[in-house]
Amino acid sequence: RAGSAAVEAFDPAAIREDGRHAWLPDGPALHPFEGRTEPLADKDGAYSWCKAPRLGGEAFECGALARQVVDGHALVRDLVARGGGNVLSRVVARALEFARVLPAMEAWVQAIVPGEPFCRHGAMPAEAQATGLVEAARGTLGHWLVVRKGVIANYQIVAPTTWNFSPRDAGGQPGALEQALVGTPVGEDERVPLAVQHVVRSFDPCMACTVH
Repeated sequence: RAGSAAVEAFDPAAIREDGRHAWLPDGPALHPFEGRTEPLADKDGAYSWCKAPRLGGEAFECGALARQVVDGHALVRDLVARGGGNVLSRVVARALEFARVLPAMEAWVQAIVPGEPFCRHGAMPAEAQATGLVEAARGTLGHWLVVRKGVIANYQIVAPTTWNFSPRDAGGQPGALEQALVGTPVGEDERVPLAVQHVVRSFDPCMACTVH
């Protein structure tokens, strides 16, 4: 959960996307298999092009910090236990991942056999649903595909920044970034508050990926 070090089993069937405060259609929160991405630029009460994904009805933070907490790294878990998910813990987790991933990348490169197939091709089924989940650099990335009558009928993406930068949902629950910004100091004469920039950038956002 956003701001918590608790670790629970992940159930992708529990994901829903809420569009109440996005410039997208209103209605019940939908699983990505049923999701719609239809722009409504004049929608009242909206303030983001980002949907509000929720897992089991709750907002979650993803990215390097979440990965290292789930992996049980002692340093990151201690930082979160002391100060929660904050700028320091996110930056430390990202730097830590560089040190942990580089040796693994060397092993992956050495395992490549030139000329061998790198993917499998298959025939398009008449009816199907498929989910692709991966940990991208910025966090959890999910693709949901629906095939009907041999053609793609729906394709939805929930990007890492969609989780982290989500607006409030229909119940008023803010996303990870909005929660992190609560109480951030703003100087009286600051036109571009430095502390706010630090918090926002600590999530390593990609808004282009988020608006889908």
